[in-house]
Amino acid sequence: MNNEKFYANPGPLGLMGFGMTTVLLNLHNAGLVSMGSAILAMGLVFGGAAQIFAGILEFFNGNTFGLTAFTSYGAFWISFVLLIVLPHFGVIAASSPALIGSYLLIWGLFTAILFIATLRASKELQVIFATLVILFGLLAAGEFTGQAIFTTIAGFEGLICGFSAIYLAGKELLQVRN
Repeated sequence: MNNEKFYANPGPLGLMGFGMTTVLLNLHNAGLVSMGSAILAMGLVFGGAAQIFAGILEFFNGNTFGLTAFTSYGAFWISFVLLIVLPHFGVIAASSPALIGSYLLIWGLFTAILFIATLRASKELQVIFATLVILFGLLAAGEFTGQAIFTTIAGFEGLICGFSAIYLAGKELLQVRN
């Protein structure tokens, strides 16, 4: 009798939460849509909470990378939404462009470390993290320089990143065996 427990793969949930939220935000960054509640709500619930949930589930699968990536980027999305929303409610003053640039740069550094870890993983995962490093770098450059062209380019590059995550989520989801 086999007592081994099999758990579901939380990867597709985390990847979809990341990918779909990244696509929505970068439609805005590319100048194709205005910032709105759809992006912020997606950031809190699917990009934020669902990714944290997926990360916790990765813990039970013994996947340190998945735990770290999903819970961290879930926290990123929640913090990102709070950076936008809190100043509008007068809770705290908005951060300076230099501070937002630093915020994005440190996330880029963290992502670069995770990218190195993907070198032992699939090419699809490498593409997601490589494009995410570039995305954070472009967004940081836009904040540091005040040049909107960096944010616009980041928006289009971010669409590649987001759709790459959606692709991998779909691939993993469709490989599920019942």
